[in-house]
Amino acid sequence: MSETAGPHLSGAESLVKALEDVGADTVFGIPGGAILPAYDPLFDSSVRHILVRHEQGAGHAAEGFAMATGRVGVCMATSGPGATNLVTPIANAYMDSTPMVAITGQVPSASIGTDAFQEADIRGITMPITKHNFLVTDPALIPKTIAEAFHIAGTGRKGPVLVDISKDALQATSSYEWPDTIDLPGYRPVLKPHSKQVRETARLIVEARRPVLYVGGGVLAAGASTDLLLLAEMAGIPVVTTLMARGAFPDSHPLHMGMPGMHGTVAAVGALQKSDLILALGARFDDRVTGRLDTFAPGATVVHADIDPAEISKNRVADVPIVGDAKEVITELIGAVRAEHTSGRVGDYAAWRDTLGRMRSTYPLGYTPPTDGELAPQYVIERLGAIAGPDALYTAGVGQHQMWAAQFVKYEHPGSWLNSGGLGTMGFAVPAAMGAKVGRPDATVWAIDGDGCFQMTNQELATCAINDIPIKVAIINNSSLGMVRQWQTLFYNERYSNTDLHSVRIPDFVTLAEAYGAAGLRCETAADVDATIEKAMEINDRPVVVDFVVHKDAMVWPMVAAGTSNDEIKYARDMAPDWDKDEL
Repeated sequence: MSETAGPHLSGAESLVKALEDVGADTVFGIPGGAILPAYDPLFDSSVRHILVRHEQGAGHAAEGFAMATGRVGVCMATSGPGATNLVTPIANAYMDSTPMVAITGQVPSASIGTDAFQEADIRGITMPITKHNFLVTDPALIPKTIAEAFHIAGTGRKGPVLVDISKDALQATSSYEWPDTIDLPGYRPVLKPHSKQVRETARLIVEARRPVLYVGGGVLAAGASTDLLLLAEMAGIPVVTTLMARGAFPDSHPLHMGMPGMHGTVAAVGALQKSDLILALGARFDDRVTGRLDTFAPGATVVHADIDPAEISKNRVADVPIVGDAKEVITELIGAVRAEHTSGRVGDYAAWRDTLGRMRSTYPLGYTPPTDGELAPQYVIERLGAIAGPDALYTAGVGQHQMWAAQFVKYEHPGSWLNSGGLGTMGFAVPAAMGAKVGRPDATVWAIDGDGCFQMTNQELATCAINDIPIKVAIINNSSLGMVRQWQTLFYNERYSNTDLHSVRIPDFVTLAEAYGAAGLRCETAADVDATIEKAMEINDRPVVVDFVVHKDAMVWPMVAAGTSNDEIKYARDMAPDWDKDEL
């Protein structure tokens, strides 16, 4: 702590000043009884508070802000139901390693444990889904706690931190002391990799014949996209980017094989399955990527680099484990590979690249337009990406539209794709787009949403309209819970139990948008798609919602069914690639 005592402040004033001192400029939240003392000094603060319509929206907005800016997002709620409404975004941030600080009010310390009005043990509830959490009952500890919370959230493997503050701590007074240094015994993230493992990796790279760079969200979190491009080009190694890493490597690059996994490209899935060396950078061998684990990449030696040592060998045993920040790892790896090249040891992957290139051209992403003249959802998203362009930001809900957005929008830049990966949270898109637009107000931000997802959090359109946050929303409206319906088509004999949202317009999304102060548009034919998107792009004084009425039975392909091997990937119904054809 500073040796000089600071001003005498209430805990609430200390909280707001601490947010100012840590550099937070935006908080998404809703006031309530236990947190109310903090809202009085917030009234006079330079910190912008955005009043959301639901605490879940506050949490997802904080996530969107963090993903778009790389800074720690902040949300605030009161005790009890206010705090428990943050549980879903906190879990979401934990699964996707998003830096976020959630501040909650708590009942007075004397009432904790008595089942007081609006009491919930939010610290206990969120312990499994936070990097760390705090319960503060002493006002003198508020500045130190806020400083530590932001440090923990934004360093190492990033993630959410909860700060729960009792109401009496917010009301009591103490001297304000901002910590000069942060000393957290036991919290020492390892950033720099061990040089021996890096040199061993470089040796494996030049000796391999079929290497692949398996890139996860950790590369984006580390700001290592430029370094990744340099490594891939220098070594000539094909790249696959997971759902969380879209944009970490340019889609247009000839070395990019696309997204691996359950709905990945045939070339990306094939690159992993047929590789002899996997260089996993900031990825965690998630079940959506590996398929049935015991059949995943059977011939591959695995180098696994991650900032979180708990991830290494958790699912797939690593032959070479590397603990470190992705940027540090890639930087050192570039030097080690260069040293190998200088010594005359250069890998020969020409035949491997040719094989994957033929696989990519033989089994490209595509879709069959509906024969009844209805609108193909893939076409809508393809045109949206083309018209809005690679400099726009795209958020998505969860389901078919999310996969199509990952497949058919071309991502060229890091931070341009924001979605809920690990938790798969419906309702993420609209509030995340709101947070992203607040963080990057000059960017065009599109929320690509489903009609199911949109109805979970669309109340945040009011927040956007009132606070001049002109996001754009493309509703891929197939009148159903599309991904669940797809599974019912494939695995449940077309018994569509409780997935039909009804084709009658309840609600009418155009009218609903206008009621919220947004512009509402509708498109039902392919001929009108470009003009509708262009009209939406011209509206920048308020949010805009486009209701794209699309074909109900469109499916996401390719697909690896849950629990099956990646070798069983289908690029269309009943159509599987032949991995071992001579020409491939």
